[in-house]
Amino acid sequence: MTNGKPVLYVIACGGRPAGELPDLVTHAQQEGWTVCVVATPSGTKFLDIAGLAALTGYPVRSDYKRPEDPDVLPPADAMAVVPATFNTMNKWAQGISDTLALGLLNEALGLGLPIVAVPWPNVALARHPAFGNSVALLREWGVKVVFDPERLPAPDSGQPGAATFPWEDLRKELQVMRSACRG
Repeated sequence: MTNGKPVLYVIACGGRPAGELPDLVTHAQQEGWTVCVVATPSGTKFLDIAGLAALTGYPVRSDYKRPEDPDVLPPADAMAVVPATFNTMNKWAQGISDTLALGLLNEALGLGLPIVAVPWPNVALARHPAFGNSVALLREWGVKVVFDPERLPAPDSGQPGAATFPWEDLRKELQVMRSACRG
């Protein structure tokens, strides 16, 4: 907790919905969260890093810090992976920590923190057997996965595919997590 508010790490992966994170961050702040953004290296391509840092009051992290450097983010009470790519979901389910984002997610699983993930592969990648196994494993381990294959974009669909991203479902899950952090 920071200033009496639980800390939510928003983990941004490389997908078009990451460009819409300012609205989610503002909503989460209004709901009583302190929000920090951590991005995968590919996720940084979709973010307004300076804008998100100004909005949250914290730098947007995308790489591990040097061991002697202080932590610049408060410890997380919960995490949201928005959007969660095919790559991140599969690596996470295998315990791979080759990025800061994955390292934090793997630690969060070990700590039992509440986590919501919103996978956003295209429909072809969502049909890959490894992806379904990864979603099932993460759910088994307690991750709330917001996933509706009917809403996914087609390969190379561009911006129109992002219009069906389940923002409202995610907001509801964040509200549930926020209530749990009060208790």
